[in-house]
Amino acid sequence: MDPVVIPLIVAALVVVLLVASSVRIVPQARRYNMERFGRYHRTLQPGLNLVLPVADRVNTKLDVREQVYSSAPKPVITEDNLVVNIDTVLYYQITDPRAAAYEVADYLQAIDQLTVTTLRNVIGSLDLEGTLTSREEINARLRAVLDDATGKWGIRVNRVEIKAIDPPQSIKEAMEKQMRAERDKRAAILHAEGERQAKILTAEGTKQKDILEAQGTQQAMVLRADGEAKAVELVFQSVHRNNADPKVLAYKYLETLPHLASSDNNTFWVIPGELTEAIRTVTGAFGDQTASAPAPPAPSVRPEPTATGDGTPDEGRTPELEARSPGPTGAAGPSGSLDAAAVADEAVKQADAAVRGAKAEAAEAAKSPRSA
Repeated sequence: MDPVVIPLIVAALVVVLLVASSVRIVPQARRYNMERFGRYHRTLQPGLNLVLPVADRVNTKLDVREQVYSSAPKPVITEDNLVVNIDTVLYYQITDPRAAAYEVADYLQAIDQLTVTTLRNVIGSLDLEGTLTSREEINARLRAVLDDATGKWGIRVNRVEIKAIDPPQSIKEAMEKQMRAERDKRAAILHAEGERQAKILTAEGTKQKDILEAQGTQQAMVLRADGEAKAVELVFQSVHRNNADPKVLAYKYLETLPHLASSDNNTFWVIPGELTEAIRTVTGAFGDQTASAPAPPAPSVRPEPTATGDGTPDEGRTPELEARSPGPTGAAGPSGSLDAAAVADEAVKQADAAVRGAKAEAAEAAKSPRSA
């Protein structure tokens, strides 16, 4: 081989290596911090970049996309002296690659420690209940503190979230008992409220039922009274329109007497005082035959004195009802003490006999003028 060719080949290889080392291709969403002779020179942007092969070198490669950092659980003491473990999730983004590389040695560790200290300051002013119920407030305060502190590091904190709050086991058991008691209380209140509403609705339904029944009874009584009034009015008008004589009225009066004792449940009944007058009206309404057919005597009430224990008559006894029935010759004779039913039957029989006699005499009186 020619000795001149070898140096040419070596020179060509050196040129190729120099050209290759002077070209830097940066991917999208990446930033490279370039140093020249050990000093920051510039930040390479995505794409093709030319550098000095020997003088320039890449110090750090940074990803400028939004990053997620989840810290380990940190013990935090609340205002009421309870130790709780809190996990946080941090969303950040590098906005200045030079500051992120040269202003802080390890920005993730710095952010983690700043998060812990800020979290302890915030939780230290809250009790356990406030810690569990004030997550939005805690997140906002953490983000404000971290964003202000990490700005000079070229990092923007977009969001801070509390992932979990883990109280001690004894506190968990107490909280579970409290929640169970609250649920039982709400269940008892809802049950009592349901029973109350049910009783109220039942009472209102009963009230409406009673009102409707009372209104129905009232209307029925009114209609019944109106019907009876109209019936009495029609009977009254009919009697006065036909000009009924006394014998018809007396006869109808006597017809109602047997109905007084027709029921089996009647233990006693009262003979009206107008019975004698009604019989006289019937017998006298057919003519002058009352002389030949005397009116039956009315039942008389005679007190019978009874002897007391010392032999003196007892004037306070109730007089017994006696009825006199006509004898064989037509004279009135005592028939003994009768009960109410027997007296009523006897009075009805006497009334029927008087009516039949009056009708017979009226018929004979009507025939006698024709024969004359």
